[in-house]
Amino acid sequence: MSGRNFSLQPFPPICPRLNFKITGHIARRSHQLAIRYDLRGDLAELVIPAPAAMPARRHGLWEETCCEFFLGVKDAPRYWEFNLSPAGHWNVYRFDGYRRGMAEETALTSLPVSVRRGSDSLEVALELDVEKIVATDQPLMVGIAAVIKLAGGRMTYWALIHPGPAADFHRRDSFLVQL
Repeated sequence: MSGRNFSLQPFPPICPRLNFKITGHIARRSHQLAIRYDLRGDLAELVIPAPAAMPARRHGLWEETCCEFFLGVKDAPRYWEFNLSPAGHWNVYRFDGYRRGMAEETALTSLPVSVRRGSDSLEVALELDVEKIVATDQPLMVGIAAVIKLAGGRMTYWALIHPGPAADFHRRDSFLVQL
C-alpha cells in the first residue's frame, strides 16, 4: 500500500508557536484506506479526551480535539466527513454538495479507530473499507484536518491548506490528496 505523508498547519498561524506538530500518513490500496495522525510534542498544551470504555458513534466530536478527513469522488459534488476522537468515538457524515444535505452515513456502522498515547505523543489511526461508500475504481480526493482544543479552552483548526479567509475544511479546493 503506497501513500503520502502529510503535515497539518494551523489557521491562522498561532503566536506564540505551540510546542507540538501534527503529521501523518494516508494510503489506499484497492478498497482499503488507511490514515494515521501523529501528534508529537508538549501535549500538556492540549485538551485530549480520555479513552472511552465503549467507543461509539457520536455527534459533535469537532467540539473537542478531533481528527477529521474528507473524502470526495473526483469531479463529483458528494463527499463524506469522517470524525475520529482520541477517546475512540467516531462519526461519518455524507454531504450532497458543499455543506448541503448533511446526513449520517448509515453504510458504515462502525469504525475501528485505534488510539495510542505516550507522554509526548498521540497516534489516531483508522483502516477503512471504502467500498462500502464508493466504487474501488473511483479516484478519491481527500482533505485532511484536525480540530485541537488548547488547555486554555481555545479551539484551533489545522489542515493541509487553508485556501479561504476562514478555516473551512469542507472547501473542495482543500481536498489536496488524490488516492
